[in-house]
Amino acid sequence: MARDATPDRQRNLQSRSVLAGQAAAASSQMEHELTATQDPVAAAFFDVDNTIMQGASIFHLARGLHRREFFTTRDLVRAAWQQAWFRVVGSEDPEHIARARASGLAFIAGHSVTELEEIGEEIFDEHMAAKIWPGTRAIAQWHLDRGHRVWLVTAAPVEIAQVIARRLGLTGALGTVSEHVDGVYTGALVGDMLHGEGKAVAIREIAERESLVLEECYAYSDSSNDLPMLSLVGHPCAVNPDSALRSYAKAHGWRVRDYRTGRKVALVGGKGMVAAVAAGGTWHALRRKNR
Repeated sequence: MARDATPDRQRNLQSRSVLAGQAAAASSQMEHELTATQDPVAAAFFDVDNTIMQGASIFHLARGLHRREFFTTRDLVRAAWQQAWFRVVGSEDPEHIARARASGLAFIAGHSVTELEEIGEEIFDEHMAAKIWPGTRAIAQWHLDRGHRVWLVTAAPVEIAQVIARRLGLTGALGTVSEHVDGVYTGALVGDMLHGEGKAVAIREIAERESLVLEECYAYSDSSNDLPMLSLVGHPCAVNPDSALRSYAKAHGWRVRDYRTGRKVALVGGKGMVAAVAAGGTWHALRRKNR
């Protein structure tokens, strides 16, 4: 029975990734109209966490929501330690993964889309603006100056991703989509969080919709988890890469850009762990709070 169940779980995970990518593409909003100076076939796709921004955007969001008493410090710390154990042990227990997926963005259940968008604007100013990597921001501007459409592609909530894109003057954003009815969040995700293959699905959907030529497009990320996205385009680039992505990029002749000093690399690595712990734990903590 177990052997038969494993392929079923894999197909289910893949199906959820596809649904997440399709939902992200469908919910995206173009913020720049097509003009005569815009390149008709090229675009650039940027991961956010540790690529555009130092640290995890969901961690900065969690800080802002904690400040606004969406949940308690005790809730967050307890869940963060649980997530730390999971990450260090490296367990991929299907039940644990299912619970994490089910938690999703449950912390915003009962809140309105408008409320999260307004809070997102405030949190960007409070915690995110100063964390933008100048080097990566300059690359994004290079693309804009050449008429390329520039998209953020992230596992963060799409509403927050759109705030970041808008404040940086980018074309738009693809992110994790949370279900809402009559403008109020239900606490469920549409598909899965946008990561891995889901990002590639979303980019393919955008490319088809906008008549882009993927061979002429660019993609930027720090994580080997984004290999599906990076491998999809003709011009991939590893930015502040983890060790696995750095090795893969060098082996395949991809460009590598690292805006960290040696000390910063070590610090960012540590902060990345904390951010991942807080981000993963936040879903569980906030779900518990809502209950």
